[in-house]
Amino acid sequence: MTRDLKHDILEKLASTIYGFKAYPSDNNIAMVAEALVATHPCLKEAGSQTGWNGWKQSIKFKMGNYRNKMRQAGCLEVIVNDGKRSRSNPHNEPPHSNIKRPKQAEVNFLPNLPQGENPSSLEHLRQTIFEEVKKTEMDLSLIKKMMQTTFALRRQTIVRTCPPVKELMDLWPALKMESEVYAEFQRITNQNLPNTFYAAFDRHLPRLMAIFREKASKTGKTAEALADIFKIHDEQELHDINTRRTTVIHALPVYLQEDTSGFVKSPNQSLEVLQWPSLLSPVTMAQVKCIISL
Repeated sequence: MTRDLKHDILEKLASTIYGFKAYPSDNNIAMVAEALVATHPCLKEAGSQTGWNGWKQSIKFKMGNYRNKMRQAGCLEVIVNDGKRSRSNPHNEPPHSNIKRPKQAEVNFLPNLPQGENPSSLEHLRQTIFEEVKKTEMDLSLIKKMMQTTFALRRQTIVRTCPPVKELMDLWPALKMESEVYAEFQRITNQNLPNTFYAAFDRHLPRLMAIFREKASKTGKTAEALADIFKIHDEQELHDINTRRTTVIHALPVYLQEDTSGFVKSPNQSLEVLQWPSLLSPVTMAQVKCIISL
């Protein structure tokens, strides 16, 4: 194989990998190298135990070079990790520590500013949003448009400075609106938040119901509280998916022995009529899976 041909192969691989991840893991790179040799057996390395270890190292170094090119081109996703320790900055962080990279499902991790916009113009829009949210009759379409435009500025703030949640909410009060929470999730992940949550949640409903019922059959304050919830559930005439969802949402903080006063807000603030809550505090699927694995 000629040097130019290998260079072209690595360049194409780096470009494709970067489209998915700017900072692929060691396993990711190994999978690419293995797939390359499996697809093109003529590229298998003679004398190598796996046949692709050399390709793995070459791809790893090529990705570093490709990130440097993208950094010089002004790509914020890699610029954000500039300023690491070097000969000119010996007291900075080590080059491989605290790398800011997308978490799972973060498709739009750190987008560049919209064309024609700059930090000052976007900051002006942020202040406009701040004032609009204060109004009794808010222009929701205007807020949605401005939140979309200022998304890149928001991501820069979050990724670069990692502000506390309260501070971020004070800067962007529109994120307290349910519609904007859904929209922001869509911007970051390209996924619909309610559909994604309910699809995962519904898969675990039968197991959660069984776990909570088993706990309700025992003694203790937690068991008594769960028994009361299931008593109301069993008295309902209709047992559809919404009823089961509501029951599990009510039972979850009780089972975890957490304060339930601010967990669920239903239209009438009453547990006597089980309704799917219009607002509930964040419940991660990690918590649900943790309970199921017990």
